[in-house]
Amino acid sequence: MQINIYYGGRGLIDDPTLFTLKRMTEVFEELNVHVTRYDLFEQKNNITTLPRTLKEAEGIILATTVEWHGVGGHMASFLDACWLYGDKEKIAKTYMAPVVMSTTYGEKEAELDLANAWQSLGGQICPGISGYVPEESVLENNREYQQLIEKSAENIYRCVKQQMQRLPASVMAIKNITYRTKNTTLTQQETEQLSEYASDDKYVAKQKQDISELAQLFKGKMAGKNDADTDQITALFRKAYKPQAGLTIKYKINVKGQAKPLIMRIDAGKLEIAYGELVYPDVELTMDSNILQAITEGRKTFQGGFMEGSILSKGNFGGLKQLDALFPFMN
Repeated sequence: MQINIYYGGRGLIDDPTLFTLKRMTEVFEELNVHVTRYDLFEQKNNITTLPRTLKEAEGIILATTVEWHGVGGHMASFLDACWLYGDKEKIAKTYMAPVVMSTTYGEKEAELDLANAWQSLGGQICPGISGYVPEESVLENNREYQQLIEKSAENIYRCVKQQMQRLPASVMAIKNITYRTKNTTLTQQETEQLSEYASDDKYVAKQKQDISELAQLFKGKMAGKNDADTDQITALFRKAYKPQAGLTIKYKINVKGQAKPLIMRIDAGKLEIAYGELVYPDVELTMDSNILQAITEGRKTFQGGFMEGSILSKGNFGGLKQLDALFPFMN
């Protein structure tokens, strides 16, 4: 029989969880069980590949120390990796026993959290052990506590060996109803290869660089497209322009999604039009790009857009009425 231990603590010398795991390992070895321990704090750079090691085990122990709150970041990262990259069929056949020692408060909550997480992954649960142990010496100097640890190891052995069945848990019912992993066309082997890439810092850095270069290329192409669009709009306004003698007025048209507003200055019949900034326009309009397109294509007027509410206007309302006379796109 193979049992894997995944330790999520920080590896401190006086960690009571380490003492507990040592006593449990001694019991397992006496029962001819092969035990492999993975210290997650040492495997943090390769933690996404660790779910592969579940394949070799009939049972596992998730062990952690509650130093202030919860199961800790390393254990949470390992469970995330199991959810993303683990072989769910193998997990469904694997028994897990939680081992949680607390130096502060919350060992029962952390034990339940580990059990719920493993059940959410579809795995089987064995009774574990948890307790409040402010320092390792409390366990070292108390033979009764050590016997409880040894008894727990024996129970885990029997649970895994006999493939003990338990009544269904509500967390599994909820999982079947609401939990869904994203559909994927990847095989299990491809998923494991993906987890290896995710743990390779050089590969990830290269991918980020490639994505950044592609983003800059795409941004450049989009900028060129936008420049072409704005040039076309200004050309349409110039073509449709009908000057009115003696008129001097300034328009500012804010187009949603456009970086700069469309500015039009009319002075004694002369039109200046460009995209830029204008501090004190006589008339300021705000509209969507599709409304501006409808106007330049002759399907809508400025006055009609204002009346239906698709154009917002402030300033000289007489100037708003003059826009349709200055730019009669419908003609």
